Amino acid sequence: MSMFWDQVRTLRWDDHRYYHQCRINQTLHLISAISFLVGYALLFVDPAAAAWVGWCVGMVTRQSGHIFFEPRGYDHLNRATDAHKEAIKAGYNMRRKAVLIGVWLTVPVLLALSPSLFGLIEPAVGRAGYLHDVGLAWLMLGASGLALRGLQLAVLRSPSWGLAWVTKVLTDPLHNVDIYWRSPLALLRGQRYDPLERGH
Repeated sequence: MSMFWDQVRTLRWDDHRYYHQCRINQTLHLISAISFLVGYALLFVDPAAAAWVGWCVGMVTRQSGHIFFEPRGYDHLNRATDAHKEAIKAGYNMRRKAVLIGVWLTVPVLLALSPSLFGLIEPAVGRAGYLHDVGLAWLMLGASGLALRGLQLAVLRSPSWGLAWVTKVLTDPLHNVDIYWRSPLALLRGQRYDPLERGH
């Protein structure tokens, strides 16, 4: 069991040091984490609404931080090229994220063109029904993306690595709040980048 948690900690540390050096990105991840925690609570009340919060607030803020603010050139701190980091990324690297975001944006269009999703579901009635179906479809997309990448890692590395990554992703909101709650304050003090320490 200790080896499993070591794997989770390794994944968290690699994610932090390679992809969360910018305080703006960290602050956006804090906002994202809080919204995902709200989404987790909403799952028990309104799963479709949980998906809207998770995707439209949580994922948009999270990925905006990576796309617009995180440095993508040579990583002098970790002595690694961007290509190397992308190649060894356990979860969704930028290419995989682009595909996932593309599918996410396609879902509302598909449901607008075919409210029954080509006969797979009962067509929604009215705007509220359409928005509800979009939310449920996004929820399925998120769950599928998590499960498929976890299974892929289980095959490519080992079952424990696949499970460790899924655990890491599901607990990221709590972990991000814990490590990034000071980031907005650091940003206000003019600290653009985190003076990351080596090791974990």
